[in-house]
Amino acid sequence: MTNKNPILDNKSQLIEVISKGAKPDTNDWRIGSEHEKFIFHRSDNKPLVYEGDGRPGIKCVLEQFAKHGWNPVLERARLIATEQHGASLTLEPGGQFELSGAPLKSIHATCNEVSRHLEQTKAIGEELDIGFIGLGFHPTLKREEVPIMPKARYDIMRNYMPKKGSLGLDMMLRTCTVQVNLDFASEADMVKKFRIGLALQPIATALFANSPFYEGKPNGFQSYRSHIWTDTDPDRTGMLPWVFEDGMGYERYVDYALDVPMYFIKRGEGYIDCSGLSFRDFLKGELSALPGEKPTLVDWQDHMTTIFPEVRLKSYLEMRGADGGPWSKLCAFPALWVGLLYDTQAQDAAWDMVKDWTVEEMQAMRDQVPRLGIRAEHRGRSLQSLAKDVIGIADGGLSRRACLSNSGDNEQGFLNPLWDVVETGKSPSDRMLEKYNGVWDGDISRVFKDYCY
Repeated sequence: MTNKNPILDNKSQLIEVISKGAKPDTNDWRIGSEHEKFIFHRSDNKPLVYEGDGRPGIKCVLEQFAKHGWNPVLERARLIATEQHGASLTLEPGGQFELSGAPLKSIHATCNEVSRHLEQTKAIGEELDIGFIGLGFHPTLKREEVPIMPKARYDIMRNYMPKKGSLGLDMMLRTCTVQVNLDFASEADMVKKFRIGLALQPIATALFANSPFYEGKPNGFQSYRSHIWTDTDPDRTGMLPWVFEDGMGYERYVDYALDVPMYFIKRGEGYIDCSGLSFRDFLKGELSALPGEKPTLVDWQDHMTTIFPEVRLKSYLEMRGADGGPWSKLCAFPALWVGLLYDTQAQDAAWDMVKDWTVEEMQAMRDQVPRLGIRAEHRGRSLQSLAKDVIGIADGGLSRRACLSNSGDNEQGFLNPLWDVVETGKSPSDRMLEKYNGVWDGDISRVFKDYCY
């Protein structure tokens, strides 16, 4: 019987974990969508604790999903997640609720999965008198008001984060995101997709900007969530300029990951605090927290989940640049990246667009976007104008994919919310601020009613 969690003692084994993900046959490529959302009591808009305050808590929500056919996942006898058909529902540190979808063939399939989940979410919300909302940053809560979830790995991260940046705890406790996971055919295809993804991630951030409030007031940002990542932990975040250098490939990424300080090691149901220690030492059996012990496959896979760049590589690529958002945006995000990267002609057009951009230019764009969104500029053009070209490339890619729904619709329709942004010049944050300054008359509590799923 094959050992599913072998001991690792050399770098080639770490590289193989990534390289085994390559899928030369494009028919094998899949789409994995993920999104997070905040949960609140409708009576007073307060967040849910895990359990114990006399009202339905996060544990109760997970139990309700279990009654809908999701399988419970326990840690130290506590219910912390549920699983079903390759998808999972998990808790983020501040009680944010995440759907990690199954790897599916088309945008139609992944959007149907999201829609089924949100229908269940809505029904459970009605039963428990709670609401779910998708925003990039919590609009009202102060950091100390956020309930803490009982997951041991998060205890270690909360203790370590303030040592590396002033906003790391806000990242953990008060942000929500949307991401999509994509396959690659080969090492060369991975590199090309990685580079396009990094270069265009600021444009995606601008299109999906949806976090204009901080503790009840406008914060001056289009995407405050994106700003938070600039002061979270420089060791494990950012635009990764070396990805654009000669020699980029599986091994180069593994070298980077090896140099990212560790957080923890899981043994049994417990976590050993390894924050700040070196995985290189672990590989040599010289980790001070576990002297003489070498890592397992699961240790390496866990470590790779503690790295948070704008694009992340595992055995697939993760696009990570978007704020949490409304129902329609949850389907638009995978549609954008699939359109750009899953069609050869579209991928070539996207690469032609970005191939001569300098690292400094890309970083400047990334630095502008949190405050300015689509009004940021690159080479004298607004991102609004540039995004039109990007969406056009994605639209062509989806058209050529020709993946039709049961009713005969193409995948291009999922881009409509993005066309609206570039044609009107109004991001989701702009729309929300218009309401705040208009019909809401400065009453931030209206966001919970108007934007509840």
